[in-house]
Amino acid sequence: MIVIHSLGGGGAERVAVDLATYWQKLGHKVSLVTQSTRESDVYSLPDSVQRFVLGTAGDSGGGWRGALANWKRIRKLRRIFRKQKPDCVLGMMTTSSVLAVAAAKKLPCKVIVSEHTHPPYQKLPEVWQKLRRWAYPRAEAVVALTSGTASWIQKNVPGSNVVIIPNSVRWPLPDAQPVITPPEREGRQRLLAVGRLHPVKGFDVLIQAFSLLAKYFPHWDLAIVGEGAQRETLQAQIDSLHMGQRISLVGRAGNIREWYEASDLYVLSSRTEGLSNTLLEAMACGLPAVAFDCDTGPREIIRADLDGVLVQPVEDPEALAAHLSDMMAHPLKRVAFSRRAVDVRDRFSAARIMAQWEQLLKAPTRTKR
Repeated sequence: MIVIHSLGGGGAERVAVDLATYWQKLGHKVSLVTQSTRESDVYSLPDSVQRFVLGTAGDSGGGWRGALANWKRIRKLRRIFRKQKPDCVLGMMTTSSVLAVAAAKKLPCKVIVSEHTHPPYQKLPEVWQKLRRWAYPRAEAVVALTSGTASWIQKNVPGSNVVIIPNSVRWPLPDAQPVITPPEREGRQRLLAVGRLHPVKGFDVLIQAFSLLAKYFPHWDLAIVGEGAQRETLQAQIDSLHMGQRISLVGRAGNIREWYEASDLYVLSSRTEGLSNTLLEAMACGLPAVAFDCDTGPREIIRADLDGVLVQPVEDPEALAAHLSDMMAHPLKRVAFSRRAVDVRDRFSAARIMAQWEQLLKAPTRTKR
């Protein structure tokens, strides 16, 4: 049984659906619990995966109201656990993981928790940080996506049994809705970025970087595929730089494979990452990549100067512009990197990653809650 806040757009949400889909294909009985209702779903579950909705989403507030709201969540979740009797519960992200451990207390099921962002960069209230320090040592295992996150948990949440299991890459990439067809290139070349329009993705830095190099590369355009709360702010930045003809905010596209295949270079401008699904997807499609060397994911995907470029310092538009310019100016380098980039299909294959999950699920029980 997987416990996650919602199936809205996001990397952890997509991974939850991938895990549920894969496990049910192997013959496991799989169910998934969300706090949010189905109306907020971006990703779809197979019909054979049973879905439970707590209906407890929303800001809990602080003080006694927050404590009461979370007690209700735990009570509802525990009721589901007692009725469904899962062999194993997987909490996805910090708060859902803490709730899962609390709800499963003294029940005969294994609880595994997982972090999908790098904790030092989380805006997590102090009470949840304390609850994480209580909950994670009581879990069977704490799954981290990267070695950097694993090291942080081992240092800051002592007693945790940390296991590193990265995300797998979807290959071949499935198509979904909505469909937004990439414009005909007509001799032009495309720099592509994909992600939520959120400050953590660093698209403001990317837009600034592209504005610095645009006049030197008049046949290149930048497309940013994704949606989010920063749309108006980013569009205002584009307009203020007079880049409206060269930079486009495409929106969320379900046919993302078409965008990767219709582009020449991928850029990841994030201030921090867990393990970037979009970077894996882009490289699986043969795109060479330029990424900020942020904590913690890019350096565990990109093999520097073999299939991509890692940029330091993070959040520096001039440094990003310099490395993008080098790749844009050298097509033979892009071709060489492209040929090696597709190795991620094997390095992060579903078979390889899911075998690690199977090993963890079958491991002898370690903890007593």
